[in-house]
Amino acid sequence: MKEQLNTAFGNLIEKLQGWLNAIVESLPNFVLALIVLVSAFFVARYVNRLVNTLVDKKVEQKSISNIIAKISAVLVVLFGLFLALGILNLNQALTSLLTGAGVAGLVVGLALQGTLSNTVSGIVLSFRDKIRIGNWVETNGYEGEVLDINLKNFILKEADNNIVIIPNKTILENPLKNYSLTTKMRVKVECGVGYESDLEFVERLTKETLAKSFKELESKDSVEFFFTEFGGSSINFMARFWIEGESSIEILRARNKAIIEIKKAFDKENINIPFPIRTLQFDNKLALDTPAELEQQISKN
Repeated sequence: MKEQLNTAFGNLIEKLQGWLNAIVESLPNFVLALIVLVSAFFVARYVNRLVNTLVDKKVEQKSISNIIAKISAVLVVLFGLFLALGILNLNQALTSLLTGAGVAGLVVGLALQGTLSNTVSGIVLSFRDKIRIGNWVETNGYEGEVLDINLKNFILKEADNNIVIIPNKTILENPLKNYSLTTKMRVKVECGVGYESDLEFVERLTKETLAKSFKELESKDSVEFFFTEFGGSSINFMARFWIEGESSIEILRARNKAIIEIKKAFDKENINIPFPIRTLQFDNKLALDTPAELEQQISKN
C-alpha cells in the first residue's frame, strides 16, 4: 500500500513538473498573446471613435453611426483574439471557436431574419444621398416629411401631422418619389367656360392672369394652355405652369391661388363658368286616358 502511494505521489509530482515546464516554455507566447489582446482592445476604442466621426459626416442618424462604429470595434477585438489564440498554438480551440460562431450566427440569423433585414436596410438607406431627413417623399401609399431613418423603421410625418412608421425593408423594396430632389414642381389647373365664350380671349386672359399671380412665371408664354374637350355643359381647358417648391403642399397652395385668381378674372370679364345643366324636354302629349276611355277607343277601332 505504501509503495502504491509513493508511486502515485511520484506520478503527480512528475505531472506537475511537466505542466510547470510547459508553462515556463509557453510564458513568452502567453505574454505576447496578452499584449496582443490588450493592444486590440485599445485599437478597437480608437477605431470606434474614428469610424463614428467619419460616419457622422455621411449619415445624419446617430443610431446608424453608433452601430457601425461598434461593429468595427468588435471586428478589431475578434481579430486580436484569433491572433492571440494562434500565438498560443491553440489551433484546435480556434477552429472550435470559429465553428461555434458560425453555427450561432446561422441560428441567430434565421431567428431574427426580419429584424436583421430591416437593420441592414436602414444602414443602406442612411448612406443613400437621395434620401435625407427633412425630404418630402411619397412611398408605399404615404406622403410626408422624413423625420428619422433608424435601424428598424422609416418615419414620415404627413401633411395632416400624422406620423407613419414604415419598416426599412419595405422602403428599400418599393419605389420612392422624392419631391425635394428638384426645386421646381408643375401645377395643373382645369376649368371650363360656356359655349358662348370667345375661346381665344379665354386663353389669353388665363395666361396673363397666371403670369401676374406667380413670380416664377416670367411671361404668359411660361403657361401651357390647352382646350381639352367639348363637355356636357362647357368647353373644358387645362393650364400648366412651373413653380419653385420641394413638397406637394406647395402644389396645393399654388393651385388654390390659381383658381381664385382665374375666377376673379373671369368674373370681371363676365366669362361664364357653367355648372352641369340637364334640360328635360317633352315634345309628345302624355297618355293619361282612363281604362274606360281606352276600351271605347278599342271598340271603335
